[in-house]
Amino acid sequence: MDRITLPDLDEADGSLLRSGDAREAERYTNVDLDGRDLTGISFGECEFSTASLHETRLRGASFSECLLADLHAPVFSAPRSSWRDVRIEHARLGSVEAYEATLRSVHIDGSKLDFVNLRNATLTDVLISNCIIEELDLGSATVQRLELQNCRIGTLDAGGARLKDVDLRSSDFSAVHGLEGLRGATIDDAQLSLLAPLLAAHLGLRVE
Repeated sequence: MDRITLPDLDEADGSLLRSGDAREAERYTNVDLDGRDLTGISFGECEFSTASLHETRLRGASFSECLLADLHAPVFSAPRSSWRDVRIEHARLGSVEAYEATLRSVHIDGSKLDFVNLRNATLTDVLISNCIIEELDLGSATVQRLELQNCRIGTLDAGGARLKDVDLRSSDFSAVHGLEGLRGATIDDAQLSLLAPLLAAHLGLRVE
C-alpha cells in the first residue's frame, strides 16, 4: 500500500472544529476532542498527531488522504463514516463503533484495539498490520482485498460476511465465530488445525 504523502499543512486549532465542517490541508497536534460533536465533519489531506477522541461523535464523518497517529479513545464512535486513502498508526482504542462504515485503501498499523464493530461495513483494499485486536466483528460486512498481517486477534466474528481475497495467513486467532462467513478467505495449515473442531461441530460431524 502506497505511503501517504501530505503537502505543506497549516497548523490548526482543534477547539475550532464544528460538526459539518470541511477541513483541508491542516495538521492537528496534541488535540483533545473528547465528547465533542463532530457529526458529518470532513477532513481532506489532514494529519492528526496525538489526539484524544473519547466519545467524540464522528457519525458520518469523512477522512480522505489523511494520516492519523497516536489516537487515544476508550470509546471511539464513528458509525457510517467514510475513510479513503488513510493511514492509522499507533492507535490505542477501546470500543470502536464503525458499523456501516466505508473503508477504501486504509492501512492500520501498530495499534491496540479492544472491540472493533464493523458490522455491515464495506472494506476494500484494507491492510491491518502488527495489531492486537481483542474482538473483530465483520458480521454482514462486504470485504474485498483485506489482509491481516502479523496480527493477534482474540475473536473474529464473520457471521453473514461476504469475503473476497481476504488473507488471514500471518495472524493468530483464539476463536472464530460465523464460520460460514469465512468463504473467500485464505488461511494456513496451522489455522486450519485450530478451525477443525469448529468446522466439525458446524457440520454436525462426530470425531472419535
